Amino acid sequence: MDRSSPSRSRRLAPVVAAAAAAALTLAGCASSHGGKKAEEAAQNASAGKADTPRMTVALVTHQAPGDTFWDTVRKGAEAAAAKDNVKLVYSADPNAGNQANLVQNAIDQKVDGIAVTLAKPDAMKGVVGKAEQSGIPVVGLNSGLSDWKKLGMLEFFGQDESVAGEAFGDKLNTTGAKKVVCVIQEQGNVGLTQRCDGVQKTFKGTTETLYVNGTDMPSVKSTITAKLKQDSSIDTVVTLGAPFALTAVQSVSDAGSKAEVATFDLNKDLVKAVQNGSIEFAVDQQPYLQGYLAVDALWLYKNNGNYSGGGVQPVLTGPAFVDKSNVDKVAEFAAKGTR
Repeated sequence: MDRSSPSRSRRLAPVVAAAAAAALTLAGCASSHGGKKAEEAAQNASAGKADTPRMTVALVTHQAPGDTFWDTVRKGAEAAAAKDNVKLVYSADPNAGNQANLVQNAIDQKVDGIAVTLAKPDAMKGVVGKAEQSGIPVVGLNSGLSDWKKLGMLEFFGQDESVAGEAFGDKLNTTGAKKVVCVIQEQGNVGLTQRCDGVQKTFKGTTETLYVNGTDMPSVKSTITAKLKQDSSIDTVVTLGAPFALTAVQSVSDAGSKAEVATFDLNKDLVKAVQNGSIEFAVDQQPYLQGYLAVDALWLYKNNGNYSGGGVQPVLTGPAFVDKSNVDKVAEFAAKGTR
């Protein structure tokens, strides 16, 4: 990765939002100050489409089969790729070693940029270093906020999972919850652990952690059901992904429990569940935005030398709460698969 003058880059610290704002300003000036020819030229231009040389970006995540969260990330990445004249190559594997191999494949293919998640950063350190040594810029998204700078990445887009967890715990304090179980669907995933740790830090009641096999949803359902039958004092189930929240609702019913379900992350079915009251609330980290910004950032870096946060600060996409008070505003976007 070409970052030969980091001090100069930090002084400049250009951001994606500034570039977008400048583009909009120029578009406005074309019609209001440039006369008829400028106005006609603006009308004939292919608005929102880059005419820069075609580039290839690899997006490599730790998506597990059936986890619809990543469909939203990918949709955002594809939208940015279409706008920026980027060929997007998507691959995923929940196994950290296999994910590292996918990054190596992208390096071997000599892509122009790599966007990668760091659910298990220690396993990704070596291959991310190889990409950078090969001159390929690497940005992080979703998982790895605590580690992206250590790995020498250019930028990071996501939420601070510890902050999100703490906010979640504060929210639980307002609901009357006394005892919660936090369900982790993937052991060793630092982001998921940080969420539950954050909940425990601020929640004034009792918190337990329950590990489930997130790749086997019937097993998830039976494990949560068994826990609720075993301990009837649990009044809230906290899940860390929308599919697991919807499954937990079934577990509550099967166990004959009165527990509420609250969760991290959204999809369109989860939004409906918040609307009908079967899910109490959700924390949205805006996965569409994570995918979009990661791809757009690599295009901006290649074509204009921009990078957000000056290489020292992440771009936070969450947390934001979705509950009965605002779910209807979110619903129309969730139906399109963008929230």
